[in-house]
Amino acid sequence: MVGELRYREFRVPLGPGLHAYPDELIRQRVGHDGHPEYQIRWLILRRGDDGEGGSNQVDCKAEHILLWMSNDEIYANCHKMLGEDGQVIGPSQESAGEAGSLDKSVLGEMETDVKSLIQRALRQLEECVGTVPPAPLLHTVHVLSAYASIEPLTGVFKDPRVLDLLMHMLSNPDYQIRWSAGRMIQALASHDAGTRTQILLSLSRQEAIEKHLDFDSRCALLALFAQATLSEHPMSFEGIQLPQVPGRLLFSLVKRYLHVTSLLDQLNDSTAEPGAQNSAPEELSAERGRLELEFSMAMGTLISELVQAMRWDWASSRQGPATRPSCSIFQPQLADAGPGLPPAQAPASLRRSRRFRPRSEFASGNTYALYVRDTLQPGMRVRMLDDYEEISAGDEGEFRQSNNGVPPVQVLWESTGRTYWVHWHMLEILGFEEDIEDAVEADEYQGTVISGAVGVALPSWRWKPMTELYAMPYVLPEDEDTEESEHLSQAEWWELLFFIKKLDGPDHQEVLQILQENLDGEILDDEMLAELAVPLELAQDLLLALPQRLDDSALRDLLNCRVYRKYGPEALAGQPAYPSLLEAQAQPQESAATARVEAKEAPTPCPDTPLQRLVEGCGPAGKICLDLEQAFSSEGARETDVKPLLLQLQRQPQPFLVLMRSLDTPAANKALHLAVLRILMQLVDFPEALLLPWHEAMDACMACLRSPDTGREVLQELILFLHRLASVSRDYAVVLNQLGARDAISKALEKHLGKLELAQELRDMVFKCEKHAHLYRKLTTNILGGCIQMVLGQIEDHRRTHRPINIPFFDVFLRYLCQGSSVEVKEDKCWEKVEVSSNPHRASKLTDRNPKTYWESNGSAGSHSITLHMHQGVLVRQLTLLVAGEDSSYMPARVVVVGGDSTASLNTELNSVNVMPSASRVILLENLTRFWPVIQIRIKRCQQGGIDTRIRGLEVLGPKPTFWPVFREQLCRHTRLFYMVRAQAWSQDIAEDRRSLLHLSSRLNGALRQEQNFADHFLPDHEAAQALGKTCWEALVSPLVQNITSPDEDGVSPLGWLLDQYLECREAAHNPQSRAAAFSSRVRRLTHLLVHVEPCEVPPPVAAAPRPKGRNRSHDWSSLATRGLPSSIMRNLTRCWLAVVEEQVNRFLTSHWRDDDFVPRYCEHFNNLQKSSSELFGPRAAFLLALQNGCAAALLKLPFLRAAHVSEQFARHIDQRIQGSRIGGARGMEMLAQLQRCLETVLIFSGLEIATTFEHYYQHYMADRLLGVGSSWLEGAVLEQIGLCFPNRLPQQMLRSLSTSEELQRQFHVYQLQRLDQELLKLEDTEKKIQVGHEVSGRGHERQNGEEAEEAAAATAAAMAEDEDEDEDLYYEGAMPEVSVLVLSPRCWPTASICHTLNPRTCLPAYLRGTLNRYSNFYNKSQSCPALERGPQRRLQWTWLGRAELQFGDQTLHVSTVQMWLLLQLNELKAVSVESLLALSGLSPDMLNQAIGPLTSSRGPLDFQEPKDVPGGVLKIRDGSEEPRPRRGNVWLIPAQTYLKAEDEEGRNLERRRNLLNCLIVRILKAHGDEGLHIDQLVCLVLEAWQKGPCPPRGLVSSLGRGAACSSADVLSCVLHLLGKGTVRRQDDRPQMLSYAVPVTVMEPHTEPLNPSSSGPNPPLTFHTLQIRSRGVPYASCTGTQSFATFR
Repeated sequence: MVGELRYREFRVPLGPGLHAYPDELIRQRVGHDGHPEYQIRWLILRRGDDGEGGSNQVDCKAEHILLWMSNDEIYANCHKMLGEDGQVIGPSQESAGEAGSLDKSVLGEMETDVKSLIQRALRQLEECVGTVPPAPLLHTVHVLSAYASIEPLTGVFKDPRVLDLLMHMLSNPDYQIRWSAGRMIQALASHDAGTRTQILLSLSRQEAIEKHLDFDSRCALLALFAQATLSEHPMSFEGIQLPQVPGRLLFSLVKRYLHVTSLLDQLNDSTAEPGAQNSAPEELSAERGRLELEFSMAMGTLISELVQAMRWDWASSRQGPATRPSCSIFQPQLADAGPGLPPAQAPASLRRSRRFRPRSEFASGNTYALYVRDTLQPGMRVRMLDDYEEISAGDEGEFRQSNNGVPPVQVLWESTGRTYWVHWHMLEILGFEEDIEDAVEADEYQGTVISGAVGVALPSWRWKPMTELYAMPYVLPEDEDTEESEHLSQAEWWELLFFIKKLDGPDHQEVLQILQENLDGEILDDEMLAELAVPLELAQDLLLALPQRLDDSALRDLLNCRVYRKYGPEALAGQPAYPSLLEAQAQPQESAATARVEAKEAPTPCPDTPLQRLVEGCGPAGKICLDLEQAFSSEGARETDVKPLLLQLQRQPQPFLVLMRSLDTPAANKALHLAVLRILMQLVDFPEALLLPWHEAMDACMACLRSPDTGREVLQELILFLHRLASVSRDYAVVLNQLGARDAISKALEKHLGKLELAQELRDMVFKCEKHAHLYRKLTTNILGGCIQMVLGQIEDHRRTHRPINIPFFDVFLRYLCQGSSVEVKEDKCWEKVEVSSNPHRASKLTDRNPKTYWESNGSAGSHSITLHMHQGVLVRQLTLLVAGEDSSYMPARVVVVGGDSTASLNTELNSVNVMPSASRVILLENLTRFWPVIQIRIKRCQQGGIDTRIRGLEVLGPKPTFWPVFREQLCRHTRLFYMVRAQAWSQDIAEDRRSLLHLSSRLNGALRQEQNFADHFLPDHEAAQALGKTCWEALVSPLVQNITSPDEDGVSPLGWLLDQYLECREAAHNPQSRAAAFSSRVRRLTHLLVHVEPCEVPPPVAAAPRPKGRNRSHDWSSLATRGLPSSIMRNLTRCWLAVVEEQVNRFLTSHWRDDDFVPRYCEHFNNLQKSSSELFGPRAAFLLALQNGCAAALLKLPFLRAAHVSEQFARHIDQRIQGSRIGGARGMEMLAQLQRCLETVLIFSGLEIATTFEHYYQHYMADRLLGVGSSWLEGAVLEQIGLCFPNRLPQQMLRSLSTSEELQRQFHVYQLQRLDQELLKLEDTEKKIQVGHEVSGRGHERQNGEEAEEAAAATAAAMAEDEDEDEDLYYEGAMPEVSVLVLSPRCWPTASICHTLNPRTCLPAYLRGTLNRYSNFYNKSQSCPALERGPQRRLQWTWLGRAELQFGDQTLHVSTVQMWLLLQLNELKAVSVESLLALSGLSPDMLNQAIGPLTSSRGPLDFQEPKDVPGGVLKIRDGSEEPRPRRGNVWLIPAQTYLKAEDEEGRNLERRRNLLNCLIVRILKAHGDEGLHIDQLVCLVLEAWQKGPCPPRGLVSSLGRGAACSSADVLSCVLHLLGKGTVRRQDDRPQMLSYAVPVTVMEPHTEPLNPSSSGPNPPLTFHTLQIRSRGVPYASCTGTQSFATFR
């Protein structure tokens, strides 16, 4: 299971060091599906610093999450809440009468006393006259408070007369009475939160309570509420600047909040009441519907007032509602893609596609690549999206062709003027010329779409083709009901109904009349209003009628709500319906800015007053300010003139805010400031003016108070005004305290030497409100935290019931909470400028975001620095330095960061960092709590003692504090808890019945679709949506994957069982009407869903390593294997698939390894597994790798002889297919296709021990093939593909040896020509000497000269006679045969066991013998030439290997060397006996009979007869009249290929050799003890011992025959085998050191000791093939393939 058990309970991880633990069952209800649900309190547990449970673990009961759970979820997660029968134990119903030691009689007397005391206190309160309360009243209240603290008497105080008493006491002008009332309330509220909430709610429902409460009474109630909610919603908004909310508005928010919580409790308890079960279902449904509507309206009112109190509506009025394109929330945006932008944005281009889809619209790169591949046609224009080798992003070209190579796409690029190959996913389709349009037109069109009608949506995932594998299966759009699409949804109608209920009197009746007229005259009541189906036309009529009837506050809510944005006039007409209202929201800031600009401009003569110029920007509403000024300037009828204006300002307070914010303008506006202050001073005297939003513009007063340029006259008026305002309403003294007015007033007094009237009194008044300011801040935090918790509760109900959220402004509240989630202050927004110590012209390279560019210093070591001048107020969250290890000595080694107020005061060290040579990103600063105007980065030392330094980049992050981090933490906690609990319950179902796994896909689809739709409706920011998607995926899918991939007692996981069933019924699933097809479809949908999403964080871009140019380079599958998916999900899924494949292949090998057609069937089985992998998981390299590892794991389990048999079968199959491909035509192509499939399967041998035996057999068959039919291009192609399967690389060496032999043959041809030229030159010289002798000599000397000539001729003849054997074929009469010699190295060619020695003097005719002699002389001479070969002298040994072509009449006979010799014998003899041939050649009878067989067949030229007097038979040339045979053409008579058997002596020799090597390795390691040996030294010692003895004995070595050969690769193979067995282990700190270890695995049967004379036990000798592992059991259980780099 995913969570942990704590005291036999499930503990859910919520984050680093945080867990949730089920603590208590709170309440019970009947869910919407009719099943019981239980509310559980989950405590948040924090771990200590050591991360262990126990003493350092603290239970924070103040932090908790309330979660509704079903029976199944409690059964799977909360065991202690189950009874012995397995049923949930309901909440305990404690009787209120259980009062400890109080008996009923005493309790009854006390209740009577309380009732009489209440009656007496009411009478005394009515009789109270004067300002001083009588002592009896105070004593009575004191006694009542004492009774109220007794818990069993709580029920008596619920009497309505108690509320009347408290109301009278709270509204009493005497402080002592009000204080006594507060004491009584605190005593009543001290028992539990429920009683406290009930008292507060009852008091808040009293009519006109605010009119009766003064400042102190209201603060007493607010303090009580703060105490009540502090433990319920412990949420901190530290670091976030909360607005200053006055007590009057706070009290209103408290009332709203209490009302909402009361309704929520009624909703949760409505179906759990005892009498509710006996009520009719219709009555229950009607009552619940009424409560839901009332709760939604109350929650909407609370959100509306909270948004206004937090001033979120003003902050977002200029921005407008944020919109997020509909895209998967479970797939992260690429690093270089912003919201709604393509993942890789190419540089600006003037050409773009008009009808082809960009890469950003696709869920993954694979689906986009498939789209481009299927769409692109030759001749289309394309654009490059990414940098790739020689091609840069933004380059355009023309698509030419594609094939199956890597990369597959050829494009003629305009930038280079030639073609270059790239990948599919790197291209953007522009189309043919007629499909490309000018970018300006496209931008204009896009602008009209965005700024025009909101209802016209850009293309999104809803219109994607759903035929691709990863087309987001969980967000398939449901079929929309046509009837529903023509009406408002319930959520939209309730949001519109909220504004209808806001209307008063006649306006409300008028709107109801509009509804009545359009609904066939039905009588509308509250129940019918909630269930109305409102047509869209009627909704649009209502939206046109409502704005004129709403006040300014409600109108702002209407303009920001979803139903108005969707169906309002601006959605129909494409422009705002009420621009003046929207503009008015931004007027206060704009008007103040205008005043600042006018103050800076030169004054011009103008008859208007400053106030008139100020209100000009307010439109018609600004006239109210002028009317106020005129009314206050007149002496008569002030109240009658001012009150109507105040009522207008209450409805539209923008002009009032303009007046207030004009104080935050330059001091040059002195006349304006004085005029405004005079108006404000007189406004305070009117009670109606206190309802204006003074607090929203109080910061402008503080700016004027703090400004050093403010004149004394303005400052005095401002202080008088603030003193008057704070005296009238102490709430504003609290606001001034929160804004820091005390310090500002003190500085003003110091500046003006205390000559400011009432400044001291104002400062004291502000100081006395410190406690109240703290209370207001705490209350604001509690209300906001409580609303967030209720919102999270509604989200949870939405998840559980799948019912829509019908709360008005729910999306508005979430939008404000998520504001700032996608906003960060980065780089140039954090700093004003960047300075460097040298080379300032390259300073821009620090911030160009290009890791390939850098700033390089120029100076002495340790003097280099980078100075950042920060923007005012920016707190650095993270300062990062980008470096590169390739810079070597230029890379920094030690960096010091200092800060200061200026460049002259940089003396505070902030941090010092040592940079590792492998680092690329160096974090210098994190989470600073103080603003530093100047930050300097000093490079004190460089790597390797370098002098100058190189810096690749600089990143500065300084986010603006918002509510998003707090809300993200709460949202992710609740989401994680909900889905982990659900995942545990689903896992429990699957564990009990594996067949329920088939329903998991639909369950997951429903949950993910629910979250996707919720994010599309309510989460406007990408980061918020991605955070929700990531948390949901990690909490739901990750635990499920872990549970369904964990094996049970039988070693089989549920998902493994399901995949195994899928593979078994794969063939039957081809019939779409069968049950197997439906089963397979469910399995595929599940696996598609599990591997679809990529929620993990996108890694930072890493500089790509240089790759080889050209097309013939290998794939980098490692980058695709784990990209995107979380490591745990990918690891578990691939591990499960590996186990399934291993079991499948293991069963196949066990059943069919002896079959004659084993290899074709195995290749077909492997191909089916590959197809199944693609069907289930798509083209993901991780699962292809798991498939290969599964096949390898099955091969590892084979015993040695069986593995040798399998490897021999593969080598034989490849040999047959290579030879069969020479046929050509369709049959040859089929052979090539079979060969390709086999080679793909053989690649699995790479890295396995079976590769050694496979190489052995492949070497033999390859030698026969090359010597029998010659080499071809296919040999090299095969070796290039499966070269990794040959650890000794012997086949590759054979091809190289063959190539060297051909080069020698060419040199030998030149050598022969040179020899011929020399002989001819000698003959010419001899003839010339004879001629000259005859011409010069006289008659007398004729005889003497003749003798000398004869001697010379004799000498020449003697010299030629010496080389007769060598040169006799130089003068061969007739056609000279062409002889080619192949020099085969015995190091790589298996010649010793497959051939016999040939004696050319006795077996070959003279013309052939001479050629061989000359080649021998040539080869011996070539040994001394360093250009040809180096090393010791080698000699040639002639063998019978090879082939020949003989002319026999009109036929060309293709025969072996033995057959050629035999046929040439018949050129001189009519018949030859077999016995004489054996004696002459020295061949074995088997080899000679193998050669005779084809010659005596029906196609051969010989006839075999067996006379009685000749043993062995006689061969003679067949008479043409005897049997028909081909008369002309090529006749192939080369003996057929002979194949080995692994079960024969050859295979046993291989096994014996390996066992001997194992014995040597173990013996040598034992001798060196625990210190061990280096792997290189071990190999050398083993090879030396193998050559010298005493093991193996010489007689045993001779019995091994060919198997006695040993190489370092063989030793390494045995070492890896022993590592896997656990007999040998590696040292942890030095993995290259090996030592002997006693294996803990089950010992296999021993064979007899191979060396009887050796002492000590031998290791087990029945060895199996083992994969290369890091260490054996018990030292490691790593499954990753390892290799010794020393030997590569």
